[in-house]
Amino acid sequence: MIRVAAVQHDIVWEDPPANFDRLRPTIEESVESGANLVVLTEMWSNGFSMNAETIAEPPDGATATFMLETARATGAWIAGSFPEHTLGRPLPTNRLLIAGPAGEDHRYSKIRPFSYAGEHEHYAAGEEIITVDINGVRVTPFICYDLRFADLFWGAAADTDCFLVPANWPAARREHWTSLLRARAIENQAYVVGVNRVGTGGGLAYSGDSRIIDPLGEMKVAPAGEEAVVWGEVDPDHVAQVRAKFPFMQDR
Repeated sequence: MIRVAAVQHDIVWEDPPANFDRLRPTIEESVESGANLVVLTEMWSNGFSMNAETIAEPPDGATATFMLETARATGAWIAGSFPEHTLGRPLPTNRLLIAGPAGEDHRYSKIRPFSYAGEHEHYAAGEEIITVDINGVRVTPFICYDLRFADLFWGAAADTDCFLVPANWPAARREHWTSLLRARAIENQAYVVGVNRVGTGGGLAYSGDSRIIDPLGEMKVAPAGEEAVVWGEVDPDHVAQVRAKFPFMQDR
């Protein structure tokens, strides 16, 4: 079992050091309050900027270094995405890092860039799904627009207890965000941790609406439009019990 802190936060546009300073106390306070895993948003250190050529970092750049060092210092796992240059690719990727307290470094690149906003023109698509064992909990990350593609989640569900979905999902489509998060939890009988930003950036407004949803669709919800931390426990035994009692996935 792990205790998750989903951090719903604002982002200072294209200013990683400012975001490090803003979020470091929240991460530290969350760990002091018992979090084993702290989840930040998509592009948490820059905002959802298409200025990829300027803001993308090397794999050992400032954002990854901050996350890895903070994980070591606090003794907890930290997850969130940032723009990363990937060796051999002409474009960077929207890269999610799960950083562990013993130096664990697991990375996932967003498989479905948000073409509606031109993300595919600035960031390359990822190709591989990863699942990470965190204190006995099988955690599979996706990023924002990936949420609209049920096949990605279906393909990973059998080996997943908890999906992470950091996002910069605009307030204009907030009902899509909340509905799809709950659908992914119910249909895959798994926990879903959806963490969305608040504030404004790049001309868009964000309402947050972060959630931690259990395998039966029960939710813990952040207040809309406010910086907040949503807390939830993720129990793999509960996932196993729900799937055994309601063996729906075997009929896919």
